[in-house]
Amino acid sequence: MTNAQVTDTINSHLTPATSTTDSDVHDQQLAALISKDTRVMVLSGAGCSTASGLGDYRDKNGQWKRAQPITGRSFREDTAARHRYWARSSVGWPVFDAATPAMAHTAIRQLEQQQIVESVVTQNVDGLHQKAGQQIVTDLHGVLSSVSCIDCGASTTRNHYQQLLLDSNPWLCELTADHAPDGDADLHSEQLEELTVPDCFACNGLMKPDVVFFGENVPKERVEQAMEHLRQADLLLVAGSSLMVFSGFRFCRDAHQRGQAIVIVNDGITRADDLATLKVGGDCGERLNRLARRSPLM
Repeated sequence: MTNAQVTDTINSHLTPATSTTDSDVHDQQLAALISKDTRVMVLSGAGCSTASGLGDYRDKNGQWKRAQPITGRSFREDTAARHRYWARSSVGWPVFDAATPAMAHTAIRQLEQQQIVESVVTQNVDGLHQKAGQQIVTDLHGVLSSVSCIDCGASTTRNHYQQLLLDSNPWLCELTADHAPDGDADLHSEQLEELTVPDCFACNGLMKPDVVFFGENVPKERVEQAMEHLRQADLLLVAGSSLMVFSGFRFCRDAHQRGQAIVIVNDGITRADDLATLKVGGDCGERLNRLARRSPLM
């Protein structure tokens, strides 16, 4: 479907930035836009993974629900901050690692099998799209399942590094805390100064999760790969993201400038609401599941 055909479909079914609580109307509008002839790129966010038991950073108004996460600069330069990160992460990692795909992930995978979704660009670092069987995924902010040396690049799995942390600090096994987004935990302990953080096994350098921390830039080649997926699509589908971080919002801005249709399915406001062709509230998993199960799509 060409961009002109998408525009004609939009104009025949709805007005730009339509938003209503009527689920039947929105299901019809989604099916009108996302048909068997539509090439879709999905941009996914934390709202896809909350049903998997993983937290999100922002509320429905786009405001922080907790203290801002550690920045890349703090991780590298502040030993105390780095110790707090690894201690919290050691508590939060087992739950994060055990998470399984939710309804949103399986629905997006079904849409891929129907040859509607051609690619997924995710802001999440949980790997749940891959666990659901998604074939083409760009992990915009990296993945938490591996750890690499910032000096020499030597890498190991997060599970292996977790064991090194626990072996070096047995008292970590006794800590409990409320789980926070991205494998973190709300932890307060007087022992953090005593933490031993394992160095790189190859050069004794600093090990860091393979994720883009706040304040860091997404690698240019990764952004370009994602932008190429967007250029090949007819429609951008935002699933479960407030888009408050520029690294995600930029795709909506780019699609809008190119005249591509933008559909946002998110429980709350987003930074791109005024750019959306269609904005749908509520649970993105339930909505996308109904879309994927429409037989056949229009």
